[in-house]
Amino acid sequence: MKMKISIIKLFALFLLFTSCKKYLDNGQLPAGTIGGADAYISDNSISAIVTGSLAALNSDGPGGFPGLTGLYADELAPMPNTSANNTIKMCYADAISPATVNYWSSTYSKIYALNLAIEGINATNAQLYFKNQWLGECYFLRAFNYYYLTNLYGDVALALTSDFNVTNKLSRASQNDVYQQIISDLKMAASLLPATYRDGYGSATSDRARPNLRTAQSLLAKMYLATGEWQHAADMADSVIADNDTYKLVRLADVFLKNSQETIWSMAMMNDVVTTEFENYNNSMPATVTTDPVSTYLVQVQLTADLLNSFEPDDERYTNWVRATTYTGITPAATYYFPNKYKSVTNGAERSMILRLADIYLVRAEARTALKNLGGAQEDINVIRNRAGLSNTTASNETDLLAAIAQERRVELFTEMGNRFFDLRRTGKLDAVMLASKGNNIWASYKQFWPIPPTEITYNPNLTQTSGY
Repeated sequence: MKMKISIIKLFALFLLFTSCKKYLDNGQLPAGTIGGADAYISDNSISAIVTGSLAALNSDGPGGFPGLTGLYADELAPMPNTSANNTIKMCYADAISPATVNYWSSTYSKIYALNLAIEGINATNAQLYFKNQWLGECYFLRAFNYYYLTNLYGDVALALTSDFNVTNKLSRASQNDVYQQIISDLKMAASLLPATYRDGYGSATSDRARPNLRTAQSLLAKMYLATGEWQHAADMADSVIADNDTYKLVRLADVFLKNSQETIWSMAMMNDVVTTEFENYNNSMPATVTTDPVSTYLVQVQLTADLLNSFEPDDERYTNWVRATTYTGITPAATYYFPNKYKSVTNGAERSMILRLADIYLVRAEARTALKNLGGAQEDINVIRNRAGLSNTTASNETDLLAAIAQERRVELFTEMGNRFFDLRRTGKLDAVMLASKGNNIWASYKQFWPIPPTEITYNPNLTQTSGY
């Protein structure tokens, strides 16, 4: 008899072990023992598990975010060739695409492994010198996975245990409930993680590839912005920005370099190779984006005219982060524009940016505006504008300041980790922007959230499909 097992029930644990094999094949931890008590007998064995969860993010996680969410916003458009157009239409069509299905499945495999790790670390009687670090990283990573899961799918199954008898019956929790769990996990992470960066041995390091206290506070600031808790958002942003011995804005040309002082959390590229899936849409000509995070099928995309026209004259972000290329490989041959934030051809010189200081300045500016601290909001906006070679903002009232912040977020954070897509939906502007950008033959309001895999509903009838699909 052919056995059918739900992703919610099993979470495809094999994917995790595949992605982190190089971390586990070191004699410390036999692959397949992540759920057993023997996996949590030492700092070394637990470090291998947690490092594996970080590696899993790299292999098939955030790599698809900037491209796919850029297409679901007004940042990216297909190049004018038939195959690309057909694939892009698949992303927007009523049909459920591999991109949306595979991200749901692979994310739950990561969450399952993190639940196992949290349970195992809490239960162990072993003497651990870095228990707080391992637990803090696990709580942060679970929050991070749910942050993207709920921002892409809306209501999602909220699995907080490795017990199949519980998880295989879960219905979709409201996004508000998921937000509250994310905040709870991040607060727990912040209480456990050190302010300094630590490596997989618990030692202080200059490498910003593992989350620390400020990483948790940064994502908390973004979460509090999403829930309208303005003072909490401002407070969390204050804590990060005030740590100015560690974090500073740097030259535009240096932002994405490995361990730049603007980095709050970055992701090591797989084997330090610059041409991984995550960077393809920045480095290659034309830019490319996968439609399926676990396949090699790539689609050519370009920056939209809407985005290009949104830059002010003399904005140095345009000259530093946009590349114009006369491309003859398609018809018509013409000048096309691509993201150019990652430029290095030297292995290991750059890191995939997940959280950075400029984002947190703009989070604080928005929180300050809501709190009627308009002067403080102006100061934060000006820090970002001045770094880009622009004069101070002329916005002086709440409405104009919010518009100015949205503009700065658009041109500062374009094609980074879904920020534009999430910002437009959070502020209630996504439908209007997408209808103007893509037209009603492609866009409809229900596409603000992705569909879940139909097989998940078959295996667990308590799950329902995203409205509209």
